[in-house]
Parts: sequence; C-alpha cells; structure tokens
Amino acid sequence: MKSGETMSWIFIIPVLIYFLILVYICRNLVSIKPFRSEVKPDVKLSVIVACKNEEKNLPVLLSDLYSQDYPPELFEVIIVDDSSVDRTFKLASGYNKLKGLRVIRNKGKGKKSAMRTGIETAGYDLIITTDADCRMGRGWISTIAAFYKENRPDMIIGPVMLDGKPGLLKRFQELEFLSLQGITAGTASGGNPVMCNGANLSFTREAYHKHAHNLHDEIASGDDVFFLHSLKKDPDAKIMWLSAGDSIVATKPADSAGSFLRQRARWISKVKAYNDIFTMLLAIVTFVTIVDMIFLLISGIFKPLFLAILAVSFFIKSVPDLLILSETARRYGNLSLLIWFIPAQVIYPFYVIAVALFAIAGKVKWR
Repeated sequence: MKSGETMSWIFIIPVLIYFLILVYICRNLVSIKPFRSEVKPDVKLSVIVACKNEEKNLPVLLSDLYSQDYPPELFEVIIVDDSSVDRTFKLASGYNKLKGLRVIRNKGKGKKSAMRTGIETAGYDLIITTDADCRMGRGWISTIAAFYKENRPDMIIGPVMLDGKPGLLKRFQELEFLSLQGITAGTASGGNPVMCNGANLSFTREAYHKHAHNLHDEIASGDDVFFLHSLKKDPDAKIMWLSAGDSIVATKPADSAGSFLRQRARWISKVKAYNDIFTMLLAIVTFVTIVDMIFLLISGIFKPLFLAILAVSFFIKSVPDLLILSETARRYGNLSLLIWFIPAQVIYPFYVIAVALFAIAGKVKWR
C-alpha cells in the first residue's frame, strides 16, 4: 500500500474515538438495574407544568394526573400558563377533579420564567416537572416518590419515549430519541450525566434555588440541561437515573420534517452556552465523526479508497449505536423498532448536517 493510501486511513480516527466513548456509555447502560420497591412512599410533592397554547393536550394530561395511584392529599399540580392566546387557562381552571390543582399565570415571559413562577408557588420540597403534551401511567408519581424516599437524590432523571407512529419520519424520530435516552441513562448511571428532559425531571427545591442563577435566561429554553450541568459541578450533589417502566413518560413526535429539524436546531443552538467538558466532548466527537463520513462519501466519487474507508467507518460507528439502541429498546419494550436501524443509520449523517444548517441559517423559532 502506498504511503498516500496509508495516510488516507487517518480519517478513521474520529470514528474510533466515537466508538470508544459510546462503548463506555453502553457499558454503564447495561449495568443499570430496574428500580423496584416495596416501600409505600409518603413524600409530599408538587407537579409543575409550564405551558402555552395547549388547549388540545392539557385535558388529557390532567386526566392522567387525576388517575394516579398516589394519594391525592400528598401531591399538588400547578399549571403555569405562559401568556396563552387559546383556552388553556380556562380549561385548566375549570378542571375540578384534581384535589390539589392550582392554575396560575406566569409572572414573566417564557418557559424559564414560568418554571420559576411554579416553583415559587409550590408548597412542597420535591418538584416534578412534565409537559402538557405528555402521557404517563397510573404509577408515575408513586414510582418517583418511592425512588426519592429510598435514595434522596438532588435530581432524578426520568425516562421519556415518543408515541409510536407509522411512517419513516416518525420511526426515525423514535430511533433517534431512543439513542438520546440511552446516552442520557448511560452517562447518568456512570456519574457523568450530559442530558435530561424536563418532560420527566424531578429535583429538590433547595437544589433548584441553589443553581437557578445558572439557567442562562438570555436563551429561551434549555433550563433543564443548564440546571443539570450546574448541579453536576456541585461535589455534594446526587444525580440519579430512574429506570422503571412505571416512570416512563410518553410525548408526541414532530408532525413534519421541518418542525422536527427546527426543534433539533433549537436544541443544538444551546450547545455554545454549555460549559460541561464531557458534554462538549461528546457533541464535538459526534459532529466531527458525521462530517468525516460525509467527506469520505464525497471523496469516494473521485477516489474509491475513500469508499472502503467509509464502509469500515460506517461499521465501526454502527456497532455501539446498535448496542445502545437495542439495550434501550429492550428496556422500553420496543425491540421491533430496530428493523429501521440500517435506514436510520444511512439517513443520520445527512440529518445532522441539515440540523446544523437550520441552526446556522437562523431558522430556530422559539415557542
């Protein structure tokens, strides 16, 4: 092999680094034991939902919260309306089944302000957050309460899944979301969490107040991850992943490719404000790996050797991706989704580039 051809294989290095990081995450993921408890929790807690223009979704959420098997005298639900222009506030105010329901208006503007308003209003020290378009089973609150009672963490990161919908776009979203959940769980269980989701997040009010100044109010969203990263820097903080079927929250996928790309562009636009080293490392290595593979594909048109390097890179990248997805899908009871793995792997590099272009072009629209 000529020296020039040998040097061409240097493009496989980012993929190898990606492989090693994801194998580390996968090892942590596999070691997670499902939470089971015989303890009858008696923790008083506040469920906070910050919402805007959610008249279609809110009644269903309230019904799920009403159906919880947790004693109603032990929890309250606080709906914080963020300047809705539909019937959100009226519908929530008129719901009289929930014993501890309070419906208030945001004192400021935006989701971060709405969350602060809700936490300031909360009557209990344990806070659970979710979104208006989410669904949960009857044991959601009781599982979180039991986990908190046994472990007393400062933050509990709960699992979130997308509602299954037919079609390639929806399946791709489910797979991508599953991979994010696998990384969330694997990094959290390894003591180095990088992500969380406000759709299923629990924390103490004390922890929130201690880190509320680090939520980057100049950025319209991201309060959950900014809170996580700030809390993570506290050596005394205890952050845990909750693995339990009853703790899963389901949310809706994006309806169109455009809305999906805008949502993900909104997510990555916050990366520049992150200051967590491992999160930045993971983001950079992933992006460089994708750009590397796109480069190999284009270069392969002119030099077939690059196609061979691309094939090897694709295989190396796919191994940990499949391991994380299969383990996460097994835990979520959705192994049939893996039949979409290869098509999703082929699409994924182009998807990442499209999201990056959306973010650069300023096509991010805040709710």
